[in-house]
Amino acid sequence: MNNQHPELFRRHKLNPILTAADWHYPVNSVFNPGATLLPDGTTLLLCRVEDRRGHSHLTAARSANGIDDWQIDSQPTFLADPENFPEELWGIEDPRITYLPELNKYAVVYTAFTRDGPGVALALTQDFRQFERYGLILPPEDKDAALLPYRIGGNWALIHRPVSSARAHMWVSYSPDLRHWGSHKLMLEARRGSWWDANKIGLSPPPIETPKGWLVIYHGVRYTAAGALYRLGLALFDLQRLEHCLKRSDEWFFGPEALYEQSGDVGYVVFPCGYTLAPDGDTLHLYYGAADTSIALATSSVHALLEWLEH
Repeated sequence: MNNQHPELFRRHKLNPILTAADWHYPVNSVFNPGATLLPDGTTLLLCRVEDRRGHSHLTAARSANGIDDWQIDSQPTFLADPENFPEELWGIEDPRITYLPELNKYAVVYTAFTRDGPGVALALTQDFRQFERYGLILPPEDKDAALLPYRIGGNWALIHRPVSSARAHMWVSYSPDLRHWGSHKLMLEARRGSWWDANKIGLSPPPIETPKGWLVIYHGVRYTAAGALYRLGLALFDLQRLEHCLKRSDEWFFGPEALYEQSGDVGYVVFPCGYTLAPDGDTLHLYYGAADTSIALATSSVHALLEWLEH
């Protein structure tokens, strides 16, 4: 019997939907994509691409149905720029995309791999061809960050995961201008002990707005004798006060089960950075990195996720 929750997320039969073999230039692996629906209905994935040095950049892949027939940029879409942004010395990673109606632009929050570890960086774009870099907005060590689509109480809100000890929790911070961040508040704490999400957690894709609150898919890391094990859980937060957690799952609901999720450059990892929501407002397409090697797709329903979290 499958010990997952098959009613929550269904893996696509074509998984993995993107691999290094699909790229037009030599790369080591493709994984952890940000995702968005463009105005014409096209699915755009901004994929983390690791080159053969071990440094990452971002490349866009577009598909009419979000499943196959991907049109991949022939050259890197968004490269690290260490000459002008020295914090990107060792590459850029794990983008999360949020459309900001106020600015009529997409925000790409990504990890800059600095000399001192990962930091949170931001760029804005209208077309995923030209980017306006803001540079590092939160210093190392910090990552797993995404913006909310509109201001709360007059300020932009950013979820992120700073590390200051052996444990790492999710925080929310606020800014009037996307550059200066403060009013930092602890949002979700990693549990202690033998829990699946003990000691280290982080945001996966950007939060999903629902009438009941912000629905957050987050990853938990459990360290075993064989290494780290990444799995996904759910939490629900107040629409106006993100530091107020309304519900949190005790159990994980999605973990590395398929061979392509268990075997790769980093085994036993499922790591989503993006999703798209169908026009019905309910069907969720979750795009995730599998074993730091390929990109896979799983489908669910916002209603089903909320119901599972409720019960």
